Amino acid sequence: MQDPSSPVTPPQHNKSVVIIVAHPDDETLWAGGTILSHPDWHCFVISLCRANDPDRAPRFFNALGTLGATGVIADLDDGPEQLPLSGMEVAALILQLLPDTPADLIITHNPSGEYTRHRRHEEVSEAVISLWYSGGITTDELWTFAYHDGQKKHLPIAATNAGIYLPLPEHIWQQKYNIITNIYGFDSSSWEARTTPITEAFWQFYTAKDAKAWLHQKGVL
Repeated sequence: MQDPSSPVTPPQHNKSVVIIVAHPDDETLWAGGTILSHPDWHCFVISLCRANDPDRAPRFFNALGTLGATGVIADLDDGPEQLPLSGMEVAALILQLLPDTPADLIITHNPSGEYTRHRRHEEVSEAVISLWYSGGITTDELWTFAYHDGQKKHLPIAATNAGIYLPLPEHIWQQKYNIITNIYGFDSSSWEARTTPITEAFWQFYTAKDAKAWLHQKGVL
């Protein structure tokens, strides 16, 4: 029997986190350090593109293993033309791939993307926010990646005014960089390797109404 005078320790809750991205490597580039820093999180990563890519798809699952996450990859059109996709198509695929367990936290792209510009990043962000607003998905909070490239003036960097701004410890950043270079196979001179942020940042929302207003602003202050 527990001593009634001793403090009661509340049960620990391991956060259920769903990361929804356009491409395999987005989860590592923009949130890999955060995932690695929270081994207590149950992370499920959805990549909407490249399932039929014989190179990137298996690398995606190897990356998830290093991140301590599980996930799924689909084959949303990602051709070089980057023709616009309907919001309904993107949203329907997200709903199809979501795990059955409700998420405490969803992390996804920002409506303005992470650099100038990638249509699929923007479409994924819009679909996730719209689904939350319409009640298609539920979550306690939503984070969107907070990076910018100064309109192509420099490589993407974390927004210093974001609600969450996380400089990564060197060993965490090195693990993240190793995923990009050793698992995804990007050369050290590649855009991806040179970009790999040493600081991660996120815009944070607790209500779908606030996130929808952010979407109307195109994710720009």
